[in-house]
Amino acid sequence: MYIVVGLGNPSKQYEGTRHNVGFDTIDYLAGKYQIPSSGLKHKAVYGKGVIAGQKVLLAKPLTYMNLSGESVSELINYYKEDPEDKLIVIYDDINLEPGSIRIRKKGSAGGHNGIKSIISCTGTENFKRIRVGVGEKPEKWDLADFVLSSFSKKERMHVDESIGHAADALEMILSDDIDGAMNKYNRKMPGPHKDVTEGNVIL
Repeated sequence: MYIVVGLGNPSKQYEGTRHNVGFDTIDYLAGKYQIPSSGLKHKAVYGKGVIAGQKVLLAKPLTYMNLSGESVSELINYYKEDPEDKLIVIYDDINLEPGSIRIRKKGSAGGHNGIKSIISCTGTENFKRIRVGVGEKPEKWDLADFVLSSFSKKERMHVDESIGHAADALEMILSDDIDGAMNKYNRKMPGPHKDVTEGNVIL
């Protein structure tokens, strides 16, 4: 079973912020593939279902971003899955413009505290990731203030498109075509995504 984790911060005050696009992508996936919430354990809210013929667990850690690894390691250990094979993490990236995504097979944390925590708690950086662009920090902004800020209306439109692309990329990864997903999405900003709709099921 694949464990697909979207990173973010719980509670109303963080909904719709840049740091929560991982949560937003999990909510989109839950709606698209009709995977309702079925559990609240391992410091996460999660649901189980099937995407691209593969059993998946969609999870949103409730530890707050900087301690995401505590939840991810509990899920990995409980379900006895190898993170280097079965873990896929979706999270925000300030080095990408809204509307862009990037897929990686492995790598360092790149300054992202949620990924840093996951690497520390799982003991490996060899897990798959989908990075969703949230835009570059303006020169005079504090980084923490920026990632906890909301999108403009135009940015939100592009981010919603990229969330749809992230869902398509996940399908390709689950179909054992991560190279194809990287070739398709790791270049320029993709065009509009057809299936982005409002009112998705929330995990």
